[in-house]
Amino acid sequence: MQASHLQFCFQLARGIAQQFGSNCEVVVHDLDSNDVEHSIVAIENGHVSGRRVGDGPSHIVLEALRGDCARLEDRLAYLTRSDDGKILKSSTIYIRDDDGRAIGVFAINYDITLMLAMEDALKGFTATQVPEREPEHISRNVADLLDELIEQSVKLVGKPVPLMNKEDKVKAIQFLNDTGAFLITKSGDKVCKFFGISKYTLYSYIDEAKN
Repeated sequence: MQASHLQFCFQLARGIAQQFGSNCEVVVHDLDSNDVEHSIVAIENGHVSGRRVGDGPSHIVLEALRGDCARLEDRLAYLTRSDDGKILKSSTIYIRDDDGRAIGVFAINYDITLMLAMEDALKGFTATQVPEREPEHISRNVADLLDELIEQSVKLVGKPVPLMNKEDKVKAIQFLNDTGAFLITKSGDKVCKFFGISKYTLYSYIDEAKN
């Protein structure tokens, strides 16, 4: 690699390592060098993988050296494992010259071993019977709650009010009735105005939904 490319990569590696701390390893490989066995020309926080400047390429870098460098694609946010068992979240970004040829690799390896252990430990506290449901929102007042219930009824139907037919509106009204929306004072007036129906129609829809 040209000296200008190398200098920029050195600065960037140092900056990223400082920003994200000692668990973040940043490695620069020189693919332009004939010395394949010593491709690492810069490394920050090498204790993460146990490597240092002058060490050889990783499996992915070796594949890059073996294949067509012009057709290589970056690999982002994938998992790797170090020799001593650390789990790393890794990204491999190819450094290219003006012609698009890969001349180097900028790699980031973040040690997430402890985070994974904490995640497993926390699952016992955060797991629920129905994990697919979104957390319930706590409304500050009944007016906001009614607005949210009406919005949910529209989402349940899956189409905007102007496109709803009678069956759609009955389905929405049934949802509002089942969720207790009509226990809120003057909720009927607001629902009628929102769905463009009369009070008589609202009551008939509620009765129809019960049957």
